[in-house]
Amino acid sequence: MNKISIVTPSFNQGKFIEETIKSIWSQKGDFELEHIIADGGSTDQTLEIIRKYDNLYRSKKYPFRCQKFTFKWWSKKDKGQADAINQGFQRTKGEILAWLNSDDTYLPGTINRVLHTFHSHPAVSAVYGKAYFINPEGKIVGEYPTERFNDIRLAMFNFICQPSLFFKKEVLKIIGPLDIKLNYVMDYDLWIRMSKRFTFYYLQEFLSKYRLHKESKTISPLHALASHKECLDTVMKYYKWAPINRVYGYCYNLIRSQLSYSLNKKKFFIILLSLLFSFTKYIQINKGVKFEDVKMIKFANIKKLFNNLENLF
Repeated sequence: MNKISIVTPSFNQGKFIEETIKSIWSQKGDFELEHIIADGGSTDQTLEIIRKYDNLYRSKKYPFRCQKFTFKWWSKKDKGQADAINQGFQRTKGEILAWLNSDDTYLPGTINRVLHTFHSHPAVSAVYGKAYFINPEGKIVGEYPTERFNDIRLAMFNFICQPSLFFKKEVLKIIGPLDIKLNYVMDYDLWIRMSKRFTFYYLQEFLSKYRLHKESKTISPLHALASHKECLDTVMKYYKWAPINRVYGYCYNLIRSQLSYSLNKKKFFIILLSLLFSFTKYIQINKGVKFEDVKMIKFANIKKLFNNLENLF
């Protein structure tokens, strides 16, 4: 098992995609690497950069350091990120799959470490590791909060950082592709579906860099409410349970979306209103209190909440 395929969904990320390409093409090891870029019809400098690397690939001038390298790409309108990734996966030849968005990067040696882990643990179907947060300039500004795999914990928090996860191709044949109806949590939805049938392995090493910037769907306030709603609906779909933190995240952003600009500055007011609304919504959805949520009511969590409130004064 030494064939791995990486799909990069792309759309108008010309500022970052060259870093993404370089981080994949520079991977070194005794393996076969396939890279597919599924571009959704970019109108910025993205296509110019892709063509530059396509020419390097065809002319055999790029100093590849793997056993064999294959590159494919296209640019055409698609139905969104999940659709682009699915199209890429359908054309892959590798036994191990992953996708790396056009603003994220792999760390040197990532693919080698991942393949070694699959070889060492043949019963494992998915391997995920740690990830750094980076700013638009590429500077490390934090760490994604990953942790050991736990199915119940996954309902409460997505501790799997997407660019640091790799899985066997056979997984998609059994559980199906990414859900193209999802705009924000297509990865989270896939992890949950995978968790019902397959084994995950947590590799406690840094594998990728996850870029935070204002255009990112992950952090843009314009997308916050829709993202939390989609996340809550996804958890409810598979677990038939709405964790209190998921309900609070949705209620907090719902309230913010309804308030004026001046009221949105009153964070203390928003948090208290969100807590009240969340409790009511939580009881309504779950028809009572779940034991898993009771366990979350720890002194450390309560202290953290009140510390956040104190910092608002």
